[in-house]
Amino acid sequence: MKLYAISDLHLSSPENRQALKELPPHPDDWLIVAGDVTRSIPRFRAAFTLLANRFARVFWTPGNHDLWTVDPSGCEARGLFKYNELVAVCRSLGVITPEDPYELWPESDSPLFIVPIFTLYDYTFSGEGVRPDTAVSWAAAAGLECADENLLYADPFPSRSAWSAARCRYTERRLNKTAVLGHMILVNHFPLRQELVNLPRIPRFSIWCGTQQTEDWHRRFPVTAVIYGHLHTPDSRVIDGVRFEEVSLGYPRHWDQALGLNAYLRQILPTPADPAFHSSQLPQMQQFG
Repeated sequence: MKLYAISDLHLSSPENRQALKELPPHPDDWLIVAGDVTRSIPRFRAAFTLLANRFARVFWTPGNHDLWTVDPSGCEARGLFKYNELVAVCRSLGVITPEDPYELWPESDSPLFIVPIFTLYDYTFSGEGVRPDTAVSWAAAAGLECADENLLYADPFPSRSAWSAARCRYTERRLNKTAVLGHMILVNHFPLRQELVNLPRIPRFSIWCGTQQTEDWHRRFPVTAVIYGHLHTPDSRVIDGVRFEEVSLGYPRHWDQALGLNAYLRQILPTPADPAFHSSQLPQMQQFG
């Protein structure tokens, strides 16, 4: 029995959809999907129907692309309402979401919970002296704009930053309650620490990558590992004794289709003999962008 993780399947791409169809069954294993599956709810449902049939247990946390609304006229749900629709789809298929009770890993000698969380971002992953309210213009000065500014709505919250703050408060309450019961593997789409955002070609994109409110969560809580995506830069490292695993697949240009999707499933448990290895040891991928 193994626990695998992957993120950023980006099923808007036909090549990625075909790779998902060809993923072999793992009937005894569990799978973490750390966001950015697809913005299309029918495609989202089809993807998790397939995964729920091929793995013993599946976990999901949302990425920004999952929450996009292309038609804001009222035909598509927006913000929290879109998120709730996705949670409902997952629950109908037995997929564990950030709104569900945390699951115990049955192969651990002591309690170890798989903990999907959803924290969004608040523009605080920026350069020194850059305020959150000027961060978007700071990024724009370097020629950067994120599609979230036009496609990721925060309804009914006044802003994505406000939604992020609410999610952090909610998540902290749940983590405090779980901390007395055992250790945790945290699963989030967005990196929890700014130092993890290594995007040398587009460094100011960091403002759309997380929140400083989560910087110390791996120390405040009994965390064994943190699983995340979003960056399309697979990595594995240890910080303060905690494993941090970036598990993105990405768009077709980011990965080698000849290897198949199975090659990009990251084993989380049992812990590999050398859990922290350089990204050069992962299947070769191109830089985010």
